[in-house]
Amino acid sequence: MKTNAGNFFEDFRIGQTIRHATPRTVTTGDVALYTALYGPRFAVQSSDAFAAAIGYPRAPIDDLLVFHIVFGKTVPDISLNAVANLGYAACRFLAPVYPGDTLSSVSEVIGLKENSNRQTGVVYVRSRGHNQHGDVVLDYVRWVMVRKRDPNAPVAEEKVPELPKALPADSLGDACPEISVKHYDFELAGATHRFAEYHAGEKIDHVDGMTVEEAEHATATRMYQNTAKVHFNQLSEGQGRFGRRLIYGGHVISLARALSFNGLANAFHIAAINGGRHVAPLFAGLTVHAWSEVLETAEIPGRDDVGALRLRTIATKDHPCTHLPLLQENGKDYDPSVILDLDYWALVPR
Repeated sequence: MKTNAGNFFEDFRIGQTIRHATPRTVTTGDVALYTALYGPRFAVQSSDAFAAAIGYPRAPIDDLLVFHIVFGKTVPDISLNAVANLGYAACRFLAPVYPGDTLSSVSEVIGLKENSNRQTGVVYVRSRGHNQHGDVVLDYVRWVMVRKRDPNAPVAEEKVPELPKALPADSLGDACPEISVKHYDFELAGATHRFAEYHAGEKIDHVDGMTVEEAEHATATRMYQNTAKVHFNQLSEGQGRFGRRLIYGGHVISLARALSFNGLANAFHIAAINGGRHVAPLFAGLTVHAWSEVLETAEIPGRDDVGALRLRTIATKDHPCTHLPLLQENGKDYDPSVILDLDYWALVPR
């Protein structure tokens, strides 16, 4: 066969390495479309002049655009036959990416666990994105539930990898050059708040909401060359569990990140993603809101220009975050409005 049906759970082996097609050169056109889809306003990624004043050669590509492109490369080989993308861990941004850079992806299978129904299994992969020079720009682990082609097919080896709950502060900042804080214009950045003004336990309602249109999420997912079937084919998805196309979980992450500008305008760089959970699906026509909690503040050894905030950002559907929705009264189950629970480190000028 010349066509690709994708890998099923029994096709994976621990230690297997997969080089993914297709290399992708990131352009200012991608940046413009990303901005049109989500409306991010972080000054460092928006202005060549602003970025150059503080020590970048020019405005870097938005961290999540880099993540989505690297992630999208992996989909045809890892999750074309996925039931759900379950989570992320140990995600580090290791080098800045600029317009004109070419990204490619490689994944290693680090864990496999068949589900008790024998219809599906969970695949754990470590994926790395490289630029045209071979430098690693992104390194992350994700796990995804994948269908079996044959429920009776044996599994050669099973292993669930141990993953850190959070990355340490001394592992952060590789993708951020030493910045000149004296040339960081807080007025132009949109807020005066520096690292020292944030405190563990602080909670921030990001106030604004953004309604998702059908064309937007499909356009975004195509831009990342993410071929997952559930996002595109209404003919098939109309016969499925939800009766309509699912929105790519990364689309929700980017919406929440863009909304977080209102309250975190100077958290200009995502240094790492500790973990994330897509709590519930999102569909077109619903409105996304977000709020964040500062879980921890940390100095980065050897750096006096930036500090790190460990943030937990919660995104909701059709539910403003005035009252910071998270859990139900039982303290265990998520509020029905919650769609995303994301734990990440962001850098802020000191």
